[in-house]
Amino acid sequence: MGYEEWKAYMLCVFSNICLAGFNIVSKVSLNKGMSRYVLVVYGYAFGTLATAILVLLFERNHKGKMSKAVLRDIFFLGLLGAVFGRTLYYAGMEYTSAAFASAMGNLIPSFTFVLALLFRMEKLEIGKVSSQAKIWGTVGALGGATLMTIYKGVVVISPHTHSHTHTSYHQPSKAFLDWEWIKGSLYLLTSMLSLSAFYLLQTATLRKYPAPLTITGFMCFSGTLLAAIMTLILDHNLSSWRLSWDISLIAPIYSVS
Repeated sequence: MGYEEWKAYMLCVFSNICLAGFNIVSKVSLNKGMSRYVLVVYGYAFGTLATAILVLLFERNHKGKMSKAVLRDIFFLGLLGAVFGRTLYYAGMEYTSAAFASAMGNLIPSFTFVLALLFRMEKLEIGKVSSQAKIWGTVGALGGATLMTIYKGVVVISPHTHSHTHTSYHQPSKAFLDWEWIKGSLYLLTSMLSLSAFYLLQTATLRKYPAPLTITGFMCFSGTLLAAIMTLILDHNLSSWRLSWDISLIAPIYSVS
C-alpha cells in the first residue's frame, strides 16, 4: 500500500476523531444551557470566516462562473446543512447522548445510498457483490438504528444504586419506550436524512462549479443567514447570544473542524 493510500486512511481516522470530539464538546455546551439555535449560527459563522481565508489562499484565481443554478443549490445546501441537519442533530443530542448521536451517524451512508437510487444517481446491479454489500449494509444499519431507538438499555453503574436499592423493585423499567429517547432518535434520524440529501446536492453542485472551498464558503454563509433567521423566530432570549470564555466559545469554534 502506497503513501497516498495510507494518507487517505489516516485522514479518515483523524476526521472521525475530530467528529467524536465535536459530539462531546457540543453535548457539554448544550448541557450547560447554550441554545442549539445559537450554536448553529456561531458554528457556521466561524466556518464562513475560516473558509474565506482558505479561498483567498488557494482559490483566489478560480475563473468559474457562479450561475443562478449554483446559487440556488447553495441556498438549499445551507437549508439542509444548517437549518435541518445541524439543528436537528443538536436537538436529538439533547434528548439522547453524544455516543448515541455519533452511532446514528452511521446511517448517513445508508440514507445516501437509498436517495442516490431514488434520484438515479447510482445504479443497482443485484448480481454484483458490491451492490449486495450495500443492500445488506443498509438493512443492517436501519435495523440497528431501530433497535437503538426502541431499546435504551438499563443503567449499569449509578450513584444511586445503593441508596435506592429498597425501592428499585417498585419503579417501572425505562429500558423500553423511553419517549424522550425516541423523540431524540427521530430528530437524529431526520437530521441524518437531511445530511444525506446535503451530500448528494453538494456533489451535484461541485460538478457545476468545481471549486470546493468556494462552494463551502458560500454554503456556510447561506447556513449562517438561514440559521440566524430561524434563531430570531424561535429563540427570543437575547442572552442566548452571549459568548463567554468557556465551553460556549469552544463549541462553535470546534464545530468548524
